[in-house]
Amino acid sequence: MWALNKPIHDVLGFRKNADGITIDVALQWCSDAYSDTILGYANSIRTVDGGTHLDGMKASLTRTLNNLGKKSKIIKEKDISLSGEHVREGLTCVISVKVPNPEFEGQTKTRLGNPEVRKVVDQSIQDYLTEYLELHPDVLDLILSKSLNALKAALAAKRARELVRQKSVLRSSSLPGKLADCSATNPEECEIFIVEGDSAGGSAKQGRDRRFQAILPLRGKILNIERRDEAAMYKNEEIQNLILGLGLGVKGEDFRKDALRYHKIIILTDADVDGAHIRTLLLTFFYRYQRALFDEGCIYVGVPPLYKVERGKQAYYCYDEKELKKLQNSFPANASYNIQRFKGLGEMMPLQLWETTMNPESRLLKQLVVEDAAEANVVFSSLMGSRVDYRKELLQNSAIMVNLDHLDI
Repeated sequence: MWALNKPIHDVLGFRKNADGITIDVALQWCSDAYSDTILGYANSIRTVDGGTHLDGMKASLTRTLNNLGKKSKIIKEKDISLSGEHVREGLTCVISVKVPNPEFEGQTKTRLGNPEVRKVVDQSIQDYLTEYLELHPDVLDLILSKSLNALKAALAAKRARELVRQKSVLRSSSLPGKLADCSATNPEECEIFIVEGDSAGGSAKQGRDRRFQAILPLRGKILNIERRDEAAMYKNEEIQNLILGLGLGVKGEDFRKDALRYHKIIILTDADVDGAHIRTLLLTFFYRYQRALFDEGCIYVGVPPLYKVERGKQAYYCYDEKELKKLQNSFPANASYNIQRFKGLGEMMPLQLWETTMNPESRLLKQLVVEDAAEANVVFSSLMGSRVDYRKELLQNSAIMVNLDHLDI
């Protein structure tokens, strides 16, 4: 897991026994990652909901790095203090504790509740980091530089958010110009299709049910926010349109489902490489901006058909190669029929798009959920981050699985 991003130092780690509690910790900061990945275990049980061991680790990291930064004069301004979010940017951490009498909280029993664990973890990490980083000032300098850059980006993002608000982008009553809204006002009944380009947007607008279906066409590919800071994100017009059109609010604020304008957000892109890329960029934005959208079951992917088969006056739609071959095998051997391969949503007539992709009674929708947040973090960081060597290796290793006949060249 450490090789997915560019590390700025070797893995830091230790094992310690204190007050009958065994602690194992491994930490590494990466220069090209902008989120943290923290895995916690208690008595070999994955504590996905956190607990006192993670609380102690986070508090210790923040306090220790602030103290060392001021002591070494790297943090010079008296009023500047790094928050936990800044300190943990780009951090991957695994912490495992063995507790004699563990107390687990919550319905799923995946949160450690022992109060004594926090104090032991806090002190152990402080002792280790203080000793190690004082002996390795170069590593301290790299970690603090990363944290200070995160602080500067956060301040720039705050200024950008304020500028956005002043320009009434987030709080304005006016919606994006290209948004074709629906007439229903109850968000639970409303759904929005995010489509690529004016061509697909035109077909979708004509084919939709205006009562409860809204259409938001995007102009090209949105910003890859995995590689950019918040300041750049808020300045991007397409991102602004998404925030305003969906009613997302501001990143970092508590998520309110009742503030959403639509409870079904459907990504509908072409069935080609560009469409897949746009879909991935949108998923990256939604996951990093407000992950609760996945937890609340609001994110969907629309699945348009790949083929239209016409035999006489009958028309059949197939969503993949398997369905097409099954349909062909059902025809008599001497049957005559035509096959149309849809390369883009813009090629479909409005009525076709409604019947195959937008009609709730006949369409195919995939609801997206996050089963493992840590694994999702790794996937987004590795596939959408700035480091290319991992993706190159992935492509090379996967090349043998590609069926050349299926390539759309």
